[in-house]
Parts: sequence; structure tokens; C-alpha cells
Amino acid sequence: MIATAWPALDAVLPGGGWPSGALTEIFIQRYGIGEIRLLLPALVRIAKEGDPQSWVAPPLMPYAPALMAAGLDLNRLLVVRPPKRTELAWSIEACLRAEGCGAVLAWPPTLSMLQLRRLQLAAASSGACAFLFRAGQSRKQPSPAALRMDMTPTDQGLMLDLFKVRGGKPCTVMLTWV
Repeated sequence: MIATAWPALDAVLPGGGWPSGALTEIFIQRYGIGEIRLLLPALVRIAKEGDPQSWVAPPLMPYAPALMAAGLDLNRLLVVRPPKRTELAWSIEACLRAEGCGAVLAWPPTLSMLQLRRLQLAAASSGACAFLFRAGQSRKQPSPAALRMDMTPTDQGLMLDLFKVRGGKPCTVMLTWV
């Protein structure tokens, strides 16, 4: 578990933060609505502990000056762009199984149940935080993920609908940007 740094979210998550050694699926309708801002405090904490992280197939180029200004050590960040769509799940799994990996963020367009299970097992064996940003229509697919949520932007911040919370209760959390 790693604290999210969002008190309202930490209050409803079992253990008080993002699950380690498990998948977290975040369903979004479009990219760039605050998904990195949501995770950034935890990613900075992971980097400060010296653990590398991998971002697999980000749809937009990570903006290095903003990440550095937030305190993220870019020397501990690996951006992976698999040459073929068929290599995406393998790339995510390989990053999760890499020695000492602290977090993996991935943007897979689709994943089968078998691929999700393999990713969950890889996360469990490594202890890494695994975040999958998925399209909203994938929400209906069953998943072994420990945490599943819809993310919707609002004028003030983000609304998170946590509809699967292993060890907790489904709920809705409003996060306000400062």
C-alpha cells in the first residue's frame, strides 16, 4: 500500500492507499483529464524510495518539466512503447516482473481475461503498484483487479466511482484540485 496523498481517497481505500502487488484499473472516457495528477503524489514517493517505474504505451508524451517540478526523478522513469499492439500485454508483464520495479502505468486498448490474470500474478509476485488506464467500455469485463474505478472530470477536480474495492466498499469520492 502507498498513500495516495488525497485524504478523501485514502480514507476509503483498504490500508489507506493504493494497493501494492495488485492491479488498479482506472476507466476514463478520454486521456488528459487528470489521471497522472491523481497518481503523481504516489509516483513521487515511489521514486524517492529509489524504485524505478515504467509507463507502458502512454497515449501522450509525458511532459518532463511538469514531472520534474512535481519531484519525479526522471532517471528512474522508463517509457516503453511496444512496436506492436500484440506485444503490449507482454511489455506490461515484463515491467511488472522487473527487479525492484515500484510502479507500472499502462494504457492498453484491450486485454483478455487471461492477460489480466497474468498481469495480476506479475504484480502480486513483484509487489509493484500496477495502474491500467482503460476505456470506459471495458468496465463491463470481469477482472481480477483489486481496485476498479471510473474517473470523471468535474469543474473542481475529479469524481471517482470506486465500483470494486477488494477489502472495502464501493463508493464515490470527489477530489478537488487546489
